[in-house]
Amino acid sequence: MNYFSSDFKLGILGGGQLGKMMLAETRKWDIQTFVLDPSEDAPCKMACNQFFKGDLMDFETVYNFGKQVDVLTFEIELVNVYALEKLEFEGVQVYPTPRTLRKIQNKGVQKSLYQTHNIPTADFKIFENLDNLTRALGELSEAKSEILNLKFPFVWKCTEYGYDGYGVKVIREASDLETLPNTECIAEEMIPFKNELAVIVVRNVSGDIKTYPVVEMEFHPEANQVEYVICPARIDDKVAQKATEIALKVAEVFEPVGLLAVEMFQTQNDDIIVNEVAPRPHNSGHYSIEASYTSQFENHLRAILNLPLGNTESKVAGIMVNLVGEAGFSGNVIYENIDKILNINGVTPHIYGKKQTRPFRKMGHVTIVNENMNEARKIAEQVKSTIRVISDNPKI
Repeated sequence: MNYFSSDFKLGILGGGQLGKMMLAETRKWDIQTFVLDPSEDAPCKMACNQFFKGDLMDFETVYNFGKQVDVLTFEIELVNVYALEKLEFEGVQVYPTPRTLRKIQNKGVQKSLYQTHNIPTADFKIFENLDNLTRALGELSEAKSEILNLKFPFVWKCTEYGYDGYGVKVIREASDLETLPNTECIAEEMIPFKNELAVIVVRNVSGDIKTYPVVEMEFHPEANQVEYVICPARIDDKVAQKATEIALKVAEVFEPVGLLAVEMFQTQNDDIIVNEVAPRPHNSGHYSIEASYTSQFENHLRAILNLPLGNTESKVAGIMVNLVGEAGFSGNVIYENIDKILNINGVTPHIYGKKQTRPFRKMGHVTIVNENMNEARKIAEQVKSTIRVISDNPKI
């Protein structure tokens, strides 16, 4: 099929920053793109050929959108999988496939697959709703129960609709459950990890597969969001090899076409435990735009169009700093001190195009590249302390 400067149409479900960065690659190759997103102000709107406003979870909306394109992909998992299945049945190429998405969309299903395929993961138990979890904790305090050795602290996760730190909470005492939704959830053992790691796997339609280097993630303690992504991870080569091997085993289970980001914990004993996966471009791969021979976004396109996969190796050490809304600010966004960070060699800001900021909302990122990892990390700290995402209204 002729994808370039032709009548071929690529559809993207979701018009956020991941789609916007993917569109930079489609524009480079002159591929027609249609985007569907519920927000009239979606970041993708400025860069696609046609933009459609609509609910990603509505069957008819997704189905009617998908009938207009040749290949359909997504930049967020929260889409109507029944519509994707019908589109695939009727001949639209959907990548990642609905079968892959069904395995991942519900975290309970996802975790159970790790267990079934002997992939190391934290002990967990699925509860139909929060009431059942609360009842189980009550029984635990009254008698000996065998609920995953459930004890405080543990991690609560909703099985659906959670992302970017939402739908995840560390439960240190029973009162921490009081404000949570009464939905299906997971109670998961809290792992005393040494590092949080990630490996991005890319696989095309023909089954060719490659991995990006293992990255290290540093999280914001309050927002439960990634603050820094460091590539390559500052870990022993044997640990990196083990993480890559496990990521490839995870890919065998989910059979992705496109990208699969595998998030992991490195334990104090240097074991690798899988946390969760995402079948799309991922925050842990943003560094690749500047630091890799082929960015994660270009390789996602190569994979879903069944083109040869690009070189996933890094040209230089890379660190990504997430730009999130400052606490105490909500409203029309103002990026303070961008001119100051632009004065530093190897620093590239990416602004996502969201007009409204709020505390901890992802608004952009900055990549730092340097031949010396220690120097890159120092510059990343400097960038983090210099740039601020504020608003014209400091009142929330």
